[in-house]
Amino acid sequence: MLTINTEQQHYDRLKEVKQFDDSKVGVKDLVDSGLTSIPRFFHHPPETLPAQPTTTSAPRTIPVVDLSESRSTVIEQIRRASSTRGFFQIINHGFPQGSLDHIIAAMKDFNEQPTEIKAKYYHRELGSGAAFSSNFHLYHSKAASWRDTFQIRLAPNPPNQDSVPEVCRAAMPEWNREIGRLGEELMGLLSEGLGLITDRLKELSCLDVRVITSHYYPYCHQPDLTIGISSHTNPGVLTVLLHNQINGLQVKYSENDWVDVEPVSGALVINIGDILQIISNDECRSVEHRVLANPHLEARVSIAVLCNPGIRENLYGPLPELMSPEKPAVYHQFTLTDFMGRFFTKELDGKTLTNYYKL
Repeated sequence: MLTINTEQQHYDRLKEVKQFDDSKVGVKDLVDSGLTSIPRFFHHPPETLPAQPTTTSAPRTIPVVDLSESRSTVIEQIRRASSTRGFFQIINHGFPQGSLDHIIAAMKDFNEQPTEIKAKYYHRELGSGAAFSSNFHLYHSKAASWRDTFQIRLAPNPPNQDSVPEVCRAAMPEWNREIGRLGEELMGLLSEGLGLITDRLKELSCLDVRVITSHYYPYCHQPDLTIGISSHTNPGVLTVLLHNQINGLQVKYSENDWVDVEPVSGALVINIGDILQIISNDECRSVEHRVLANPHLEARVSIAVLCNPGIRENLYGPLPELMSPEKPAVYHQFTLTDFMGRFFTKELDGKTLTNYYKL
């Protein structure tokens, strides 16, 4: 049985972290073990934890875009949301409600299986099939976050079905097919909103690599000491997110002002990634967001599909069509190998990779 020291004296953080990781239990199993206080390596410095909400008279909502509206209306709404908030929700997106319910249930069921079943998939080799772990940045961060994560690469080379947990297996093909369809539609709408030809982002392979990242946020009885996921921006081009009706996701509006992303039944949350901000030469914004530690007895389940370019040896940077003497390039070029390598070896600390590549 995993035993973690929660006392202040004789504290060896690396030893505790490694003991937790080697146990392959995840945060959910810590909750089930009956811990009365969360382990110290989950404690975040007080100055990094969410403060009380700021009162403001400005609108503090995430735009909701109805994809059944006219194309010109949808393009303008997405353009405006992408250039200001970096986040929007979409409805009437064509996903059957049954498909949304199925994938949420599958991911919830996986996390609520016995430890010995989940442990078979516990590893940190993100490129090989299905991977279950807690905190992919566990060894890079100053404090761990209260969540477990399950990842599967959907495209271009989906894993062998035998390597996918049985409770998730049936939901994956339909989810991958629907995400591919919706992703192509969104890339076209974003391209047109930027004044580009419809297939421009598709031509850059921006939809070729798709990874499903499902976070499970179990009940936390000390939510004032930790967080579900620290403030960060997503590294790729675009993220499509589905979550159950448990609050927790927040988007940064200004230095000390955060807004809740209120669940909308049947909606998907879309957010801009760092790569799209760079190749759009700052026409689109990748915005910091976080998830609070879950104070509810019911788990919060989220399923994000991260869409990334697939040609690793290409140079990526501001598109020539979006540069001019009046608006020169804001960033220098980079390879995808360099970009993703930097992301996976740094802490989730709110600082975006866009700062690193800025001229």
